[in-house]
Amino acid sequence: MPYRSLGRSGEQVSILGFGAMRLPVIDGGRERIDVPLATEMLYYALDHGVNYVDTAFPYHGASFDDTPGNSEGFLGDALVGGYRDKVLLATKLPHWRVKSREDMDRILAGQLERLRTDRIDCYLLHGMGAEPWEKLAGLGVIDFLEAAKADGRIRYAGFSYHDDPPAFAPLVDGYDWDFCQIQYNFLDVDFQAGAAGLAYAAERGLGVVVMEPVKGGRLAPPLPEAIRALWDGYPVKRSPVEWALSFVWDDERVSLLLSGMSTMEQVVANAELASQAQAGSLTAADRAVIEKVREAYRARTVVDCTSCRYCMPCPQDIDIPQILSAVNNASLFDDEEEERRGYNIGVSLKQTARASECSECGQCEEACPQHLEVIKELANAARMFE
Repeated sequence: MPYRSLGRSGEQVSILGFGAMRLPVIDGGRERIDVPLATEMLYYALDHGVNYVDTAFPYHGASFDDTPGNSEGFLGDALVGGYRDKVLLATKLPHWRVKSREDMDRILAGQLERLRTDRIDCYLLHGMGAEPWEKLAGLGVIDFLEAAKADGRIRYAGFSYHDDPPAFAPLVDGYDWDFCQIQYNFLDVDFQAGAAGLAYAAERGLGVVVMEPVKGGRLAPPLPEAIRALWDGYPVKRSPVEWALSFVWDDERVSLLLSGMSTMEQVVANAELASQAQAGSLTAADRAVIEKVREAYRARTVVDCTSCRYCMPCPQDIDIPQILSAVNNASLFDDEEEERRGYNIGVSLKQTARASECSECGQCEEACPQHLEVIKELANAARMFE
């Protein structure tokens, strides 16, 4: 298993991290982890060199609400004994539950208890963007992080990012972070932090943890026919998953990527791929075929929204670009169900009002430089996702 530096922390981390968001479950219930199988998968990964394990307060819960999910508790039980000291354990502060400085200490105490440990190695502020960061900074989160590092409850401080590109650099510059976590894959080079954010964070000495390297599994089979034909027609034979992971690992500035694995087969395959991965190994021809695949996906776009956000703010608090992106993703990947799930998480986290709450005021259509029929597109999104 190759290892890379986690930024200025100096820690050496496996290039494959074990994400505990998509563990195997019983009868489809997200909160019902298949503990024997998930434990076997975790131990296989750790026994084959993985030393970074990532979870969060809401993972494997019924929804993103005020009740902790079961992922932290599962890991606490599974890592007890010798395994705990072999890994860097990461979890996250849920900003939507924080109303005061005292809440931060209380939430962290509960996480330490569920994880059955006296310290969190890598503690992230979950789902940061301009508004959540402004809120937490105003409530004293910097003092909280400094105090928790000083008394040993956490070792390294970071954040995961879910916002538009312009908010990323101010967040990086807002505190002396050890690392950050961004969504990045060969489709999302301009999405959220994107390639520019990766470069900015790395230049400033942050470790970069990549999430969604296979875009939540949507870059894996089954693929649209046009995409499959491009991969199959290229002389170098790699699986779609190997192409996706190789694209991320090829960048030496990436400390590690997280894989949310749901089966033992995925764990075995990804550990094998990681053992052979090297930065800078993709050829010019490899990059050219990846670009062709990227353009083929983008050709499946059904709404020509560029996420310029000229339509925002919406008087009804509808995040129009976010919802139109979900409509496009449902077409790109033939996966309406996954986009419906993400849509409802966004609504529950109050990242957006429902598309059906559109008042048809027309303000968005007047502002749209693409002259989109936004009201019509929001009605279509409501039919798809609600």
